[in-house]
Amino acid sequence: MSNELLSPAEMAEADRLAIAAGPLDGFGLMRCAGEAVAAVVLARYPQASRVHVLCGPGNNGGDGYVVAGILRDSAVDVLVWASGPPRAGSDAALAASQCPVKPRPLAEFVAETGSIVVDALYGAGLSKPLAGDAASAIDRATELGLPVVAVDLPSGVSGASGEVLGRAFRAMVTVTFARKKPGHLLLPGRQMCGEIVLADIGIGDGIIARLEPRTFENTPPLWVGKFPVPAVDAHKYKRGHVVVFSGGPSATGAARLSALAAARSGAGAVTVLSPANAMQVNAAHLTSIMLRKADTLADMQDFIGERRPSAFALGPGFGVGEKARDFALAVLSAGRQSAAGGIDGLVLDADGITSFRDAPELLFEASRLPDAPALVLTPHEGEFARLFADIAGDKILSKLARARAAAERANAVILYKGADTVIAAPGGRAAINRNGAPWLATAGSGDVLAGIIAGLLAQGMPAFEAACAAVWIHAEAGSHFGPGLIAEDLPSALVPVLRELVDSGIRAAR
Repeated sequence: MSNELLSPAEMAEADRLAIAAGPLDGFGLMRCAGEAVAAVVLARYPQASRVHVLCGPGNNGGDGYVVAGILRDSAVDVLVWASGPPRAGSDAALAASQCPVKPRPLAEFVAETGSIVVDALYGAGLSKPLAGDAASAIDRATELGLPVVAVDLPSGVSGASGEVLGRAFRAMVTVTFARKKPGHLLLPGRQMCGEIVLADIGIGDGIIARLEPRTFENTPPLWVGKFPVPAVDAHKYKRGHVVVFSGGPSATGAARLSALAAARSGAGAVTVLSPANAMQVNAAHLTSIMLRKADTLADMQDFIGERRPSAFALGPGFGVGEKARDFALAVLSAGRQSAAGGIDGLVLDADGITSFRDAPELLFEASRLPDAPALVLTPHEGEFARLFADIAGDKILSKLARARAAAERANAVILYKGADTVIAAPGGRAAINRNGAPWLATAGSGDVLAGIIAGLLAQGMPAFEAACAAVWIHAEAGSHFGPGLIAEDLPSALVPVLRELVDSGIRAAR
């Protein structure tokens, strides 16, 4: 599976293991990397008047010297600009010694319109802000609007966090090796990479597997093997029963969006639990979705005992306060009390999250009790800070690290929303989503997402995989629909995306 993401430290270990396994040594890997970058330059920019290769003192710079040599051998006009000499005896020093182009000082870097830049300064391992000659070179290239081909990662972007450290190149193409890094997907780094080309340089899947990666790009291969496909003898309750809690008479729409999304995602039955004063409003708008009055905990517990629902979504339009807290904790308790055929999961969204801002430990303690159903929390930035103020305030942590820390503390799957949504599970598994669509920035979109997660949980999909699948499906539906999308469109927009996934699952099973 090539959707693993490697931190800079893991990538360094992959290099070490590959060199130890042979047949390539360190310089052999460098040579392969340089060849991959040179091939992209020659294919994409055959009309460039000149190629400026900017080389740092480390292995990234060594890749650059290889690129320059190959381009010169291909009759390309090449200049090399070096920030400093490579360490004596290193693979980069060997590459520099074999390069037919004599390097010039980076401090003197000048370029011209019609040329391109190959950024081989620092790559993914950068840990401190760029300054001095490197920053000045970035400014000059940017002022001229020169196309940039980045080696591994645009210099100035952290491979671990995606953070821009001081200055950074904005590349047209980024060529990376073996596997992508988190910085390729996390914002703002993702915006700096342009098109990402993943090159095979001889580090095999077996080497990657030895690292036991715990971070992934959120694509279907990560979860499609657990995606629910109805059996021939399926009936509605075999496909799971979702409960969505409604707010009062003036705030019912969000729950209905969630309920319809749960049904569209495959749940066999969906019930909206509504306060009595909102029953008529909900009844006027619901057809295939069932409706039941639930003003009190006793009402809800009676319903659970009678109908044995599989998954719950609480929060969209529900209202903030004690009632939301009590209902959420009661759902977690009901799961413990009926574990043999109990509740698979609770999706806590929006008002459900904010209701615990003054007492998050109550929620976290409930999620840790024996046989509690899976808890999925779906915060955006502000809601995340309400439950995890100290984690959110730690500026050293990347979004990926914050999501992981929150998942451990809450014993929950954390779906940390945004254009670079991160999904993290207790135990360390995490995925970064890349197919986010700007059309989803509309009121009610998150309510639909909560319903999709609940629908997949109800069908027995594990919580981490259900959250990952829901995020990807939700974004894909938004992209397919495109401009003009409003939340009411999303449940129907799910259909072609789900059809393709189910068809793929059936074909794979055969």
